[in-house]
Amino acid sequence: MLFSNFAILTSVALSAVSALPLQKRGASTCSFPTDAGLVSITPDSLNAGWAMSPDQACTPGKYCPYACPPGKVAAQWDPSSTSYTYPQSMNGGLYCNADGTVSKPFSDRDYCVDSTGSVEVNNKASANVAFCQTVLPGNEAMLIPTNIKDGKTKAIAVPGSNYWAQTSAHFYVNAPGVSTTDGCVWGSKEKPEGNWAPYVAGTNTDSTGLTYVKLGWNPIYVEDFNGKQPNFGLRVTCDNAADCVGSCEIDPSKDAFNTITGSSATTAGGSFCVVTVKNNASAKIEVFEV
Repeated sequence: MLFSNFAILTSVALSAVSALPLQKRGASTCSFPTDAGLVSITPDSLNAGWAMSPDQACTPGKYCPYACPPGKVAAQWDPSSTSYTYPQSMNGGLYCNADGTVSKPFSDRDYCVDSTGSVEVNNKASANVAFCQTVLPGNEAMLIPTNIKDGKTKAIAVPGSNYWAQTSAHFYVNAPGVSTTDGCVWGSKEKPEGNWAPYVAGTNTDSTGLTYVKLGWNPIYVEDFNGKQPNFGLRVTCDNAADCVGSCEIDPSKDAFNTITGSSATTAGGSFCVVTVKNNASAKIEVFEV
């Protein structure tokens, strides 16, 4: 399957700890590498910059995920974790040693590498838009921020077939005006933000060079905000229309709640559609107000 499920992280996964025993001696935590060009996640919280929940620390015996800049993907994870299976799916990032240092699982790789496909977000709304990528391998919370200012375009992550377990990148798409501070966190159903954002998106490139761009309704938004139409929509476009196979658009001004325009399907309560991008072409996810 080209895309792993847009799974909602269970409370078990949120509270899980590594099966590896903690060291009784040595350093109590491993510091986040501030000189490696990484994106620091809530550095003033217990996670101290690591792409982990704010109340989780990077402690000896654990793998500690990190966030890459927009348009790049992580290249470090537990070498023995090769399939989308819990708890191995939590083991992304660097290994925290007993002495407080961190180790690269793959010494010949950088922390982050360029995306394999060219997918950008084109924000046509009148306010910023927060695309919040989930941490995988990791706890799958939507912690990795990409903020696209109004009227601007910015690249997002597109992993290739050599990415961990051949999984795709997943994003929660917040409404215009929601900041990455408010949107790229595990929220609550009091607001349609974070994991309750209206829409989700996915990207990946397969071994033949085809890039897939997926848009969909967020199942948990559909469940908890049933019938409440968002004030914005999404569509996939290519500079050369012939390079796009299929169509994909969510436009609340003309589509009913939880429906899309294009070749569609429904899974876990949310409708979605996929565009295949050929010839190493570029694609855009347009964000527009309705």
